[in-house]
Amino acid sequence: MLDLPITYRGVVYPWQCDHMGHMNVMWYVGKFDEATWQFFAMFGLTPSFLREQGRGMAAVQQNITYKRELRAGDVVSIRSGVLEIREKVIRFFHEMYNDETGEVVATAEMTAVHLDTALRKSCPFPGEVFDRARALIVPRKEESCRT
Repeated sequence: MLDLPITYRGVVYPWQCDHMGHMNVMWYVGKFDEATWQFFAMFGLTPSFLREQGRGMAAVQQNITYKRELRAGDVVSIRSGVLEIREKVIRFFHEMYNDETGEVVATAEMTAVHLDTALRKSCPFPGEVFDRARALIVPRKEESCRT
C-alpha cells in the first residue's frame, strides 16, 4: 500500500447489503463519492471555495473494479491519489480497503472537470489548487486500477 491519504472511513451496515448478503454496488459508489469530496478539500476545492467562487466539479467518467465482497459489519477505509491534472481536468483514483484484512476490495478511477457554475462551462483550476493537486500525483501503473 502506498502512503496515500485516507479520505473515508466507515462501516458496512445491514441495509447496505443486497439479497446475497454483500454490500450493494450503489453503496460503493456512495462511499467513493464521499471520499472524493474529502480528497478535493485536501487541495482547496472546499464547499466554501466552490460556493464563494461560483465554481463546481462535474464527474465525466467513473470506472469501478470490484475485487472482494464486503458484508455487514466490515470496517472500510478509502485512500486516494491524483493520476493527472490538466488545466481544467483532474483524473484521480480511490482504493477501498477492508480494514480487518488489509485487502483492497474495490478501486475507482474518476475524471472530473472544474466548472464555472454561472456560465455552465469548464474553467481553469486556480493556480494554488492546481499546484496542491499536482503535489498529490502518485506514479502508478494505470492498469492497477483496472485489475
